[in-house]
Amino acid sequence: MAIITAFQAEDGGSIPPTRSKFLFMFFVYILKGLSDKKLYTGFTNNLKKRLDKHNQGKVFSTKSRRPLKLIYYEAYLSEEDARKREKYFKTGWGRNYIKRNLQKTLKM
Repeated sequence: MAIITAFQAEDGGSIPPTRSKFLFMFFVYILKGLSDKKLYTGFTNNLKKRLDKHNQGKVFSTKSRRPLKLIYYEAYLSEEDARKREKYFKTGWGRNYIKRNLQKTLKM
């Protein structure tokens, strides 16, 4: 899995993200508790920092399920799109999508 570190400029060169009009990427992520095998779906604009908080026990809803493993994420330029996707993953249809598309990953 890769995180975008530069954007393509119109003239073909790279623009560092801090100078780009896209200052943030928004992430929807799925964690698997290695102790209870349950899934947790979340949203953030800083995936690494949020994963660290989860694994340090600083997130109430996952504190008792550590350690946690990142099994899936999607990146968005639009916060609204990312929030809609997170909400979808928390529905029955979304959970079925995850089970269907991550079959082998969920067995690990």
